[in-house]
Order: sequence, then structure tokens, then C-alpha cells
Amino acid sequence: MSSYLRSPLIRAALLAFGIAAAHPALGANAVIPVQAKAVKPLSLSSIQDLNLGTIALGPGAWGSATVGISRTGQFTCTNANLTCSGATQVASYSVSGSNNETIRITAPNVTLTNQNDPTRTLTLVVDSPATVTLPNAGNKGTVFSLGGSIALSSTTAGGLYTGTFNVTVDY
Repeated sequence: MSSYLRSPLIRAALLAFGIAAAHPALGANAVIPVQAKAVKPLSLSSIQDLNLGTIALGPGAWGSATVGISRTGQFTCTNANLTCSGATQVASYSVSGSNNETIRITAPNVTLTNQNDPTRTLTLVVDSPATVTLPNAGNKGTVFSLGGSIALSSTTAGGLYTGTFNVTVDY
């Protein structure tokens, strides 16, 4: 009796195998392109520092007055409570890397600290380009500039205020 029960199971298994072998599984192919782009490492170097010159504060009590220089070099000191003098200049940097690549620039605002009293600070609101494009072969990088502005008032402490840009460039 056991051989009788096994026989249909074996036949069913062989039949299933035979049907599977007679009808191959349907497959699918896809051609997917693969890319890899190699770029040269970026190099960033400082060319010149930002300078807002000398700012004389007027007498009396008065509120916010802005002094600044745009990244294109346009200096502004138009408030009647301020007298600006001396040489001004934008900060300049040179970036180099792979030709014809667009470089992202990040330059957050800078805290300027009074060198006579470190508890006194000003915030330099940075004027920075978002991107620059590196030139074709033959040119050694691209120069870009940063500007910025500060707000002063009659309560701003006198003294030299200094700070440091934290400039980041990436592809």
C-alpha cells in the first residue's frame, strides 16, 4: 500500500517538474548607465582682508546706523551720526579646482570683538556670492570677494573690532 501512495506523489512531482522544465521562467533585462565624475581637490587661499576703515561716532543718543561694503566694493556710510574715513576694501579669496565646475561658497556672519573690551561685540553681516564657476584650462582659479555691514549706535564702545571669516567652498 505504501508504494501505491508514493507512486502518484512521485508522478505528480515528476509532472510538475516536467511542466516547469517545458515552460521556462520569463526574465527581464534593463540597461542602466553608470557614471563616475572625478574632480580635483579644491584649494582656497586668502588674498586680502576686509577693512571698513575708521568710523567716528557722532554725539548724542541715536539708534542703528549701518556701515558696509558690498562684495563688489561699494562702500556705504550715509548716516549723519557717522563720519567714515580711511581706506576700505573687500575681502578677496582665490579658489581653484576642476575646470568649468560650479563651486558653492558658504560664509556665515562674523562676530567682531572689541580688542579693548572682549565683552563688546558687533555682528558683521556677510555679503557673499552663493557660487562661482571655475574657468577653462589655462587660468589658475577664480577670485571672489566678500563684503559685509555692521550696525552701530551711540552706545557702541570705541576700539578696534576684529573677527575671522569662516569661508567654506565645495562642489
